[in-house]
Amino acid sequence: MARRRSSPRRQQPSGPLPLHQRVEAGPDGYDYIVVPIAGSRARKVYRCPGCDHEIRCGIAHVVVWLAGFGGSARFDAGEAKPGPRHGHGDDAGDDRRHWHTPCWANRNNRSPTRKWS
Repeated sequence: MARRRSSPRRQQPSGPLPLHQRVEAGPDGYDYIVVPIAGSRARKVYRCPGCDHEIRCGIAHVVVWLAGFGGSARFDAGEAKPGPRHGHGDDAGDDRRHWHTPCWANRNNRSPTRKWS
């Protein structure tokens, strides 16, 4: 007797889960795409520009970039990356920053902590 195929609704989704991104207006007047990253998908260490501390592996955070440089996000190996570029040069979409979620929420209340010399 032949095996019965499982119904499509029981199968795992193929490919990554959709990203829940939002657009927020910054204090500088520009719109930013904000993508939350779950702790289970945070696989690299980043430095938060808000507090200048590390965002370690397994820590939930947000990834932020200017809305004009790639309208949507894709998901590659645990990282949110800007979607296809539309004539903004090769490095325009690579200007994304990983922020602690509270640092991003309070960015209007303080200035950057890193002092460049």
